[in-house]
Amino acid sequence: MDALDDLDLRISGCRACPRLVGWREEVARVKRAAFADQAYWGRPVPGFGPPDARLLIVGLAPAAHGGNRTGRMFTGDRSGDVLYQALYDVGLASQPTSAAVDDGLELYGVRVTSPVHCAPPANKPTPGERETCRPWLVQELRLLRPTLRAVVVLGAFGWQATLPALAEAGWRVPRPRPVFAHGARVALDGAGGSALELFGCFHVSQRNTFTGRLTPAMLREVLGAAAGAASLSEVPRLRRRGAGP
Repeated sequence: MDALDDLDLRISGCRACPRLVGWREEVARVKRAAFADQAYWGRPVPGFGPPDARLLIVGLAPAAHGGNRTGRMFTGDRSGDVLYQALYDVGLASQPTSAAVDDGLELYGVRVTSPVHCAPPANKPTPGERETCRPWLVQELRLLRPTLRAVVVLGAFGWQATLPALAEAGWRVPRPRPVFAHGARVALDGAGGSALELFGCFHVSQRNTFTGRLTPAMLREVLGAAAGAASLSEVPRLRRRGAGP
């Protein structure tokens, strides 16, 4: 077992936040009617992707009937449908859908994680829960540091969590801290010359995608820019595809 696998295993056993523990387990017990015959994961959801990722995507938290059900980030919900379709379109995923942990999906040079690893009530973790969970993100960033060259943060909540985590993991974050915006791009320096590009993107929530605040083209544009900053064309087995209109 490598260090990132060990981290994922430890994350999946965390019980640090009583409110989140109670909620995730209640959801897993009661279930949604459409998934009544399925066994829910009902635990913290670790990151997903290769240990030598050059690009990290940071979301918010697992969905109650998505990641909390399937055990994989952005898997089994509509937000994940949008994200993985875009990753496939720009050549960073082996398929455009993510339905279950055994569906054969591979990510090429990219890893997906979140600042809060448990499904929260109403999809709204508290700032305190975000801070309690932050050491996991810091450890993940430190383990990815040898290869990591770009980070895409989905939404303001994730942005607020990721900036201090990056600073704690060894990158120099400007003061005052950069403000979140869709299309934001910030260059960060790190000890040993480990430069990193940070990108902001609206979250792939249904609220944003259904209203057109975030379109597939907007998401592909950010992911494509981040892939370029991370030099993902150099990753072995990367299958680049042309993005549609």
